[in-house]
Amino acid sequence: MAEFYEMKIAGLDRKLKKCAVSDKLDIAAFIMFSDVEVTVESAKQLLAKCPEFDVIITAESKGIPLAYEMARQSGKNYVVARKSVKLYMTDVVSVKVKSITTANEQMLHLDGEKAALLKGKRVLIVDDVISTGESLKALESLVEQAGGTIAAEAAVLAEGDAAERDDIIFLDPLPLFFKA
Repeated sequence: MAEFYEMKIAGLDRKLKKCAVSDKLDIAAFIMFSDVEVTVESAKQLLAKCPEFDVIITAESKGIPLAYEMARQSGKNYVVARKSVKLYMTDVVSVKVKSITTANEQMLHLDGEKAALLKGKRVLIVDDVISTGESLKALESLVEQAGGTIAAEAAVLAEGDAAERDDIIFLDPLPLFFKA
């Protein structure tokens, strides 16, 4: 039978299913897909905390709805770093990434046209959850390779030790669940 962790996310009550990462660690799975209420409210609250920016970037992941909604509310564009190179992509900028929720190392790719949107711009990096920071590092690298400047890094939740960081913007902490 599934276990859940109950918490407030952007002021809204939610139950997150606990998932085993290893025999010693569980995480509470925060899935923004399909939760329009949390997505809209999280975007609103994060935008109020973020400094000025010109464009948003996120990885092709659960952060897409948040990046879209933040772009919609702010009137700014957003860019998605893709997990695979698509046929339409040229002059691709790529970087490796390994996150806590993915079994294997992956790549993130920016089409040259999308990278050009970042050049000389203040870029807001957005994700659903910041945990180990590996996804952020990959997005930072893409922004730097594209010639952008990082305005800030923001997420709805900061998981585990990430909640102690003072260089990220987030709404709520999310604990890790260690097993004996």
